[in-house]
Amino acid sequence: MANSVMGTGDLGLVIERATGSVLVINTTNRSVLHRIEGLGDLSHASVVYSRDARYGFVFGRDGGLTKVDLLTQSIVGRVIQSGNSIGGAISQDGRYVAVSNYEPGGVKVFDSTTLDLVADIPATYTKANGEKGQSKTVGLVDAPGNRFVFSLFDAGQIWVLDMPDDVAGSQPELTRFEAGKAPYDSMITPDGRHYIAGLFGEDGLSMLDLWDIDAGVVEILPGYGRGEQPLPVYKMPHLEGWTVADGRAFIPAVGHHQVLVADMNDWSLVEKIPVQGQPVFVMASPDNRNIWVSFAHPKNDVIQVIDSRTRKVIRTLEPGKSVLHMEFTPRGEEVWVSSRDSNRVTVYNTRTLEPVAELGAQSPSGIFFTSRAHKLGL
Repeated sequence: MANSVMGTGDLGLVIERATGSVLVINTTNRSVLHRIEGLGDLSHASVVYSRDARYGFVFGRDGGLTKVDLLTQSIVGRVIQSGNSIGGAISQDGRYVAVSNYEPGGVKVFDSTTLDLVADIPATYTKANGEKGQSKTVGLVDAPGNRFVFSLFDAGQIWVLDMPDDVAGSQPELTRFEAGKAPYDSMITPDGRHYIAGLFGEDGLSMLDLWDIDAGVVEILPGYGRGEQPLPVYKMPHLEGWTVADGRAFIPAVGHHQVLVADMNDWSLVEKIPVQGQPVFVMASPDNRNIWVSFAHPKNDVIQVIDSRTRKVIRTLEPGKSVLHMEFTPRGEEVWVSSRDSNRVTVYNTRTLEPVAELGAQSPSGIFFTSRAHKLGL
């Protein structure tokens, strides 16, 4: 239990995936403040924060939605809302928390204060043979105007959910769009305008312009892997780790040892940067100076750093065994990297690219700092 007054701006949570626990950490002191247990299956977990950055909402693989108080370092609410969930988002005004589900599919929306259910959106669709189907939902993000946007893996669709301004007033509104084959994850650009879904079933991506929603979904980067033999995919890229720097988008290529570079003016493919393995996270430092890349098994013990101007790999780092996630401190002077099989988190100075600290953790995976409370699309 915390016993001193503190702010929340330099706090965060580290997921300990094997033990159903999270670490409350302080980025300024590079220290672990407390371990919170009892969060269920965290084998695939993520976190969003309340707008005051006091509460973290942890989405667990077992369908659990857990509300954690970072100041009292305790669980203050928990619901099992599905059989299998893979992530969630918090609305622009902070009143709603939405969860994306594999089983039974669909999205559920909760009051962020009470965790009471506000909306239940089943992901039902019509198959080619006319039968009704239920789809996995993926790529759930928040968007301006109290919107949630997500993709239906089995249906090949993108849905936009408009939440009402008044919880007790009007009902949510849902708009459906046809997209490419098997969207598996997504990102939204930092300005909240473009929602982009990666496609597992084809070489290309589906994009929805939320400023011109009537235009529908368009295809971008079609055939980016044309003429190349795709490799076995050991781990799907996490597209919320896509990054935008210097007017370009840096995107992990599915089934290729490449980071794709797209011109954001027309979304044309500019370059393919060769890297040492299949990229999972492609993340820019807050100043956009460097791009940090993590990789899928079996080459997942390293991080490669790309210069955003020259678009060349400038350093290969070895944080530990089975690197799973990276997170930059709020102003980007350091980056924290989790190594699951080394049971540690390594902190690097982003200027020197040298390690400056190590923290012990039990099979750490996701690292989530409270600075996320003030960013769209996370």
